[in-house]
Amino acid sequence: MLTREEDVLAAAEAWREAGRGVAIATVVETWGSAPRPVGSHLAIDSDGNFLGSVSGGCVEGAVVEEAGEVIASGEPRMLEFGVADETAWRVGLSCGGRIKVFVEKLD
Repeated sequence: MLTREEDVLAAAEAWREAGRGVAIATVVETWGSAPRPVGSHLAIDSDGNFLGSVSGGCVEGAVVEEAGEVIASGEPRMLEFGVADETAWRVGLSCGGRIKVFVEKLD
C-alpha cells in the first residue's frame, strides 16, 4: 500500500506520462504552528487539478495559481506564507506559523 505522499507523487508521474503539464509543490521549511510538515507535497496539473496538501484553506489555492505559472514558464518558485506577511490573513494562514513551499515543473 502506498503512503499518502507516494500516492501524490505517483499521480503526478501518471499525469506527466499522459502528456499534461505538471508541477510539484513541496513544503521545505516550517516555523511555529504549521498545518503540514516538511516534505508534504501537492501535485498540480496544467488544467488546475490537484492532489495532496501543503497547507490548507486558501494557501493551497494560492499555490495552485502559482503552479500554473511555473508550468507555463518552467521557472521554479519559492513561496512563503506566514502570519507576519499581510497575505497570511488573505490566504488563510493565521495559525501563527510560517511555511516555505518550493514549486517546480516536472519534465
